Amino acid sequence: MKYNRCGKSGLLLPQISLGLWHNFGSVDSFENAQSIAKEAFDKGITHFDLANNYGPVPGSAETNFGKILKNNFQGNLRDQMVISTKAGFTMWEGPYGDWGSRKYLLSSLDQSLKRMNIDYVDIFYSHRFDPETPLEETMMALDHAVRSGKALYAGISNYNTEQTREATAILKQLGTPCLIHQEKHSMFVRKAEGGLLDLLEEKGVGCIAFSPLAQGLLTDKYLNGIPKNSRASNPNGHLKTDEVTEERIQKIIALNAIAQDRNQSLAQMALAWLLKDNRVNSVLIGASSVGQLNNNIDSLKNLVFSENELLTIENILK
Repeated sequence: MKYNRCGKSGLLLPQISLGLWHNFGSVDSFENAQSIAKEAFDKGITHFDLANNYGPVPGSAETNFGKILKNNFQGNLRDQMVISTKAGFTMWEGPYGDWGSRKYLLSSLDQSLKRMNIDYVDIFYSHRFDPETPLEETMMALDHAVRSGKALYAGISNYNTEQTREATAILKQLGTPCLIHQEKHSMFVRKAEGGLLDLLEEKGVGCIAFSPLAQGLLTDKYLNGIPKNSRASNPNGHLKTDEVTEERIQKIIALNAIAQDRNQSLAQMALAWLLKDNRVNSVLIGASSVGQLNNNIDSLKNLVFSENELLTIENILK
């Protein structure tokens, strides 16, 4: 595992980080989740990414991760881990359980720490921009989280370029620089290339890409359409059936052919394609099994693309 400097900070992140959005909730197998986390750490993945509402049920991913920490990562091992969490989407009913107020963010952070049974998180994120709350208030909450010792660094997620410009300026003025921006970024979702990545580089802010496999589209699952038990076949899933169009399937097939020529799976190539950009410090993967985790880690064996490969990929993605 190689570790990249996060922006212009002193923090190093593994090229691949593990997200606990799926497969770590109360409805999932705890033994499987624990095996995935242990294997990830053994393979050099030191960064574990959560949010207050990850589950289901909301909060249960943090609770389970806390149990995993207690069972497997006692003592100084905590000092070898980067643990992040977020607040910004709906967590509890009522006026104080959503968006970006100081009240919500700091209450949520306290709850997250209790669920994981830890004294601090390494990164605390504002999970989304709140159009109804002054941005100064949201950023002051992040600044307070760091100054109180409950977080070591502040981050933002799902902020557009102009919101990011303003947020980073406020945090710099407060004396708690923005460490990192977590953005949805993949071969199929490239809005970050429209100015956000350039801004992050200019401001010295790191970038970690979430949903790097486009909710599973950039795997071999959809080469023959929508299979049963896939995310697209789940009416409650985040990947909708209408996103798996015939045009997109043809692109997946063409990309898969390039991956095979590189002796990679499509998923491995999709991760490698993101990591070729030095502005992307880490990619955030999910895993449903130890085998899938290791398959994704193997993407690091080939991160070099020829000019012809890059041109062909661009033509496919047009």
